[in-house]
Amino acid sequence: MKVLILMGSESDKAVMQEALNYLQYFNIEGEMVVASAHRNPDKVRELCITAQEKGFGVVIAAAGMAAALPGVVSAYTSLPVLGVPLEGGLPGGIDALYSIVQMPAGLPVGTLAVGKAGAKNAAVLAARILALGNPAIAAKVESFKQQGYKL
Repeated sequence: MKVLILMGSESDKAVMQEALNYLQYFNIEGEMVVASAHRNPDKVRELCITAQEKGFGVVIAAAGMAAALPGVVSAYTSLPVLGVPLEGGLPGGIDALYSIVQMPAGLPVGTLAVGKAGAKNAAVLAARILALGNPAIAAKVESFKQQGYKL
């Protein structure tokens, strides 16, 4: 299984590279794609409705400001969606955090911390989810835990 990492802007790549680095540690293939819920809604829809058939098991969606991307992704897929709020609007990314965490019932988005810590934890949580059905990933998750949660 792979992890799809969606982000709303090209400028988000530096932060979301952290998620990709962590996925590589767990030997999980990750694919990063820029697709804004506001600027490219058709692209987001297509990525989400085809994600599972393309072998993705989890979607990490990162966005700042209005941060609609994680919620839109959740509307279009049944896969677990992990939201990473990014700075860009209000100080500390609090606007993005509130946007992602305030999802209506039935459209869950697992919301992580703002910024790089959230990107890293999204990858670790994705690994834990995928580990449920993959003993090799489970072993890497356990090893990560034993070494003090550090790469």
